[in-house]
Formats: sequence, structure tokens, C-alpha cells
Amino acid sequence: MMQGIEHIDEIFRLLKKELEQYRLPIVSRAEGKEIIHTPFTTLISCILSLRTKDEVTELASIRLLKKYNTPEKLIQLPEEKIQSLIYPVGFYKTKAKRIKEISKTILDDYSGEVPKNFDEILKLKGVGRKTANIVMVYGHKEQGFIPIDVHCHRIPNRLGWVKTENPEQTENALKKILPEKYWGDFNHLFVLFGKTICVPVSPFCSRCPIQQHCKQIAVTKNR
Repeated sequence: MMQGIEHIDEIFRLLKKELEQYRLPIVSRAEGKEIIHTPFTTLISCILSLRTKDEVTELASIRLLKKYNTPEKLIQLPEEKIQSLIYPVGFYKTKAKRIKEISKTILDDYSGEVPKNFDEILKLKGVGRKTANIVMVYGHKEQGFIPIDVHCHRIPNRLGWVKTENPEQTENALKKILPEKYWGDFNHLFVLFGKTICVPVSPFCSRCPIQQHCKQIAVTKNR
């Protein structure tokens, strides 16, 4: 059994207090005025977000999903129309094709509903562990999952919580040491933290709310 994380309650309390001033990415919001929040819209927004800035993802998601928010509606759209709605997200042509394919698969194989099973979501073309975890946590509101992106992988290593080589290793390691009550908050807190304070290069340690709990592993320069 791996050892737990010291001062974990204080760490999460401090992070929540510090990060409440920032806007959550659209994929991890509990609700939104612009689009209906469903497992399907969460899935599509997450696909749009890959290698794309949050503000670009949000606007593209709204343009596409405000009107076309089900696989039945999206499957009717020409691929070129989807491209025009989601541009300028990264790889917008590939993503438009993928969205059509996923919509068809959900209609053909899952009766028009995003499966409520992690392994089944992984079967959708182009969907990896991070996206599947996000759909389970923020789309289906299921517990027992931890979405891990580059920030969620980098920061626990920097803190000294884990010593891992890739996001999947980090996901498995965190499940052994992070209290399950924090799994649902972990992704959006650490993504915001990684984009605003604990950035990849020269992090802002001088204004970090949890500096006293950080081992600063591999940090050679900070601000």
C-alpha cells in the first residue's frame, strides 16, 4: 500500500480558494448557459479541445453545439459545415470527420446515447483515456475516475506525490494515494493550476498557495 499524501485536505482547500477567480474550461463545467450539458456535448467539446486553447474551444463548442447538440442532429450536417463551425480549432478537418464518425457509432451501436461505461467510450474512434475519463466525470457525473492531462501528470510529479513517466502511470498511482473524495475535483483544479501558476517552465512559486507543501522536483528556475 502506497503512503498517502500529507496535508491533502489543506492543499485542496488552498487550491480551491486561489483558483475560484479563474474560469473553468467548458468541458469541466457543471452547467452552461450557452449549450445543454450532456455526456454527448461533453464528449464533443473534449474532442474539440485537444491541442486547442480553452477560449477557442469554448467558442467553437458554442457555435457547433448550441444548435446541433445530439448525434442525430450532427450526423445530418455535411462535414464541411462542421469544419466551418469549429474553425479555428487545431486539426479542425480531422476533428470534423471524427465527430461525424463518433455520432454515427453512437447512433448505430449505442441507441444514440454515449455509453456509461469507460471501456465502451474508449472504443469510440480517436477517444483516449483522458477524454473517456472526462466524459465519465463531467458528462455522466460518475465517481471513480481521474482525467489526466499534461498538467495533471506534471504537477503531482513536481509536488513529489508520484514518480511516473506518463499520464496513465500517473492516473494509476494517484488512485492509490489520493482520497477518492478529491477525484472529481482533481482534473479541473490542476488544469487551472497548471495554466496559471504551476506552469511548465519557470513556475510562479512566489505566489503559489501550496508552495510549503511542494518538493519542487525538477524545478530549476522559478518566479
